[in-house]
Amino acid sequence: MVKIHFYIRFSTRFGQSLLLSGNIPSLGNKQAGAAVLMQYLNDNFWHYTLELNDTDNLPAQISYTYLFKDTNGLTAEEWDDNKTINLAAISTPEISVTDTWNFAGQAENAYYTSPFQEVLLPQAKKTAKPQPYNGYTHLFKVKAPLLKKDEAVCILGSTAELNNWDTGKAILLQKESEWWTIKTDLSEADFYIAYKYGIYNTKKKIFVRYEDGDNRLMYNNNGKTKFSILHDGFIHFNASKWRGAGVAIPVFSLRSANSLGTGEFTDLKLLVDWAKMNGMHLIQLLPVNDTTDTNTWKDSYPYNAISAFALHPLYLNVEIITPKGNTELLKKIKEKARQLNKKTDVDYEAVLSFKWRVIKEIYKSQKKDFFQHKDYRNFFDANKQWLLPYAVYSYLRDKNSKGKDKTVPYPGWEEYAVFNAPAIEALADPAHKHFDGIGVYYFVQYHLHVQLKAATDYAHKNGIIVKGDIPIGVSRNSCDAWMEPGLFHMDMQAGAPPDDFAVRGQNWGFPTYNWERMKENNFKWWRRRFAQMSAYFDAFRIDHILGFFRIWSVPTHAVEGLMGHFVPAIPVHINEFAKSGITFEYSRFCQPYITDTVLEELFGEKKNLLKAFLEEHADGTYTLKKAFTTQSQVEAYFAADGGITEDNVMLQSALFTLIANIILFDAEESDRQSFHFRIDIESTSSFRHLDQQTQSALKNLYIDYFYRRQDDFWAREALEKLPALKKSTNMLICGEDLGMVPGCVPEIMRILGLLSLEIQRMPKQPGREFFDPASAPYLSVITPSTHDMSTIRAWWEENREKTQRFFNNEMQHPGTAPYYCEPWIDKAIIIQHLYSPAMWSIFQLQDLMGIDIKIRRENPKEERINDPSVARYYWRYRMHVPLEQLLKEDDLNSELSSYIQSSGRNEK
Repeated sequence: MVKIHFYIRFSTRFGQSLLLSGNIPSLGNKQAGAAVLMQYLNDNFWHYTLELNDTDNLPAQISYTYLFKDTNGLTAEEWDDNKTINLAAISTPEISVTDTWNFAGQAENAYYTSPFQEVLLPQAKKTAKPQPYNGYTHLFKVKAPLLKKDEAVCILGSTAELNNWDTGKAILLQKESEWWTIKTDLSEADFYIAYKYGIYNTKKKIFVRYEDGDNRLMYNNNGKTKFSILHDGFIHFNASKWRGAGVAIPVFSLRSANSLGTGEFTDLKLLVDWAKMNGMHLIQLLPVNDTTDTNTWKDSYPYNAISAFALHPLYLNVEIITPKGNTELLKKIKEKARQLNKKTDVDYEAVLSFKWRVIKEIYKSQKKDFFQHKDYRNFFDANKQWLLPYAVYSYLRDKNSKGKDKTVPYPGWEEYAVFNAPAIEALADPAHKHFDGIGVYYFVQYHLHVQLKAATDYAHKNGIIVKGDIPIGVSRNSCDAWMEPGLFHMDMQAGAPPDDFAVRGQNWGFPTYNWERMKENNFKWWRRRFAQMSAYFDAFRIDHILGFFRIWSVPTHAVEGLMGHFVPAIPVHINEFAKSGITFEYSRFCQPYITDTVLEELFGEKKNLLKAFLEEHADGTYTLKKAFTTQSQVEAYFAADGGITEDNVMLQSALFTLIANIILFDAEESDRQSFHFRIDIESTSSFRHLDQQTQSALKNLYIDYFYRRQDDFWAREALEKLPALKKSTNMLICGEDLGMVPGCVPEIMRILGLLSLEIQRMPKQPGREFFDPASAPYLSVITPSTHDMSTIRAWWEENREKTQRFFNNEMQHPGTAPYYCEPWIDKAIIIQHLYSPAMWSIFQLQDLMGIDIKIRRENPKEERINDPSVARYYWRYRMHVPLEQLLKEDDLNSELSSYIQSSGRNEK
């Protein structure tokens, strides 16, 4: 029999508890719900004793983690740092393990994600073979992720066995996987032992320094019959933090001599060369998934994926896959490339149309040999779960297309409107007469995979990691929604509430997620998605991470984002109005409030034009006619009635405003007993026309609804999803936590170790006009602008008063701000960000080029990638100089690399 004593250093309050979970039945088989309850020992330790019989059929190694249960019932698991007990190597009848809780939000855990272990910290992979335990009584284990070349961990202590603090006799540990370890015999040592870890230079053979902080302490009561393991967590170095710089640009925005009217995966190698030249360690991209829905420029929106797994054909370099012997086709490709590369921006339709003609011609000549190729077969087998349905989906979409912008969504695909796996498998049979319409998508996806993998492998060899982007949603017409409609709420649309960038809110059109259904199989769809990302990317940005707390949900009958509300959310019960002194009138609060005064305020002398859409009542109020009660009805009417003329735009906008002129929405299935507030009620004439007392009472309820009652509820929602999803991948996770941020979000991201996004123009602290880069948390990404914003130079010209305040208060310059963003201003802002304590400082390529008067674009307004206030924006920005030229811009590169070097972000 073996007796194992588990001790964990952890201080708790009354009502809190710790649990132990391991890979054996007596520890719950790693199932959190079956974890065993530990015993409180004292203010510093919790304890559990496990007795194992020889007949228990034990594994050679026990792996285990600890869980914390709070007074509110929420359970949090420590971040798994591979705590193990090697039973096969220990012969004593008693084992004692003393552990340190591994807090997921501890910065050092980030250094054990794949980008650091595989690329950024080249020393991380070096590891020795485990040594036998015979003759030893203690095993010390500690982590030290940021050691430099020729450095190793050492240990010294207060006993003769630990060399009595003699730095000339430092005892070296060896690297075993992610732990630095040493075994020693302390059977004759003192009961009370103090010790510390330190750094030793193996090349110079000298002791460098001790770790920071107080001595570590242990109580030694072993003798020869007990073996003790000390998992000591991380070595203590207070000031040691890794910081890097990166560049952000969409793939389609790249330009090279060899690209064809758009950036392609093969162009990333040139970008890697440029990033490396300037001391950067990261390239950040926008989503690269296939978005082909309408076969028009509207598909340029990279966040509206028709597959969460397939790559976009836009990014395929067709010249590379064209046989060298096909000189006629190669000539056509070169000629078309010259034509399309002369354009300032991406001509999405022209590029994709030409590429597909080339792809089909190449496929026709290569298909026989292609499907027999071993590499392709391996790719197909590894990706069949999504690849086969995606290819069939694409074939059916093409088959049902009525022409440009006239594709028929899958509900109109007759016998294939509802996904049926056996029928889809049959349709994908290579013997099927229509197989080429499916096989061509296998062909394209394989070559996209090869080209992107080659680019990211090249980045890794050059010390550069690649950061991808996971959109919060997928298209409602997507292959994913077709295959698994139960994972989505198809009657709702995801979006965002109004803000300074989109005053009417945002309606992205994506169906919202059915989280309850997803949770049933432990978020399998999301885990598959992360696994697919990790094939190419080292880190990723979770677009709109707030959606994991709650999503802004807009009914399908609405067009504008301001018609949404947060889901889930705790509604306001009808009784709360009475308690607040409000006389509740359903028609007054929940239906559009329309009077002659309202119409005149909205449309002035032309108000009678609106009355054609209204029913007038005896009390002087109006209601919308049945054909115009929703925004989607109004939109459809004007689309059929001459489309977008100036008069129609004004009328449609006015009708949208009338429909939105309400204070409350009915809560789902509440029978008019519970309600959600419409966002920004004070801007509505419905609210302004109420008496002051009712306004005040409603405002108090509104503030409670949005800013108080939901916080704990939303925190629980996030903790049901994010820990499981983070656990499923070893990529570095960054959250886009912008917008209307609940109070619980920063703390949840902190305890999970998710990097936040900090933007100077979008401060999260109330009352601040700008965010100070010097105050950024370490686990964050800081940037002066994103793809959804104007660049530094364009922003400088947008609002003269705001620019002046920024110039005087943030840049600390007296006097009048320059009208244009001169290079020195751009430089100052970039340098300010480089010196931030944030782990990553990432810049749009346009902002970096802005520091050089010779190379930056003349008109900064042409550098914007997206404008969220425009519902259907054409994503087409392309850099104005080729990457080959950028690599030769010695003045820019010398200056930029010097800034990065001086800021300490060019770490090897």
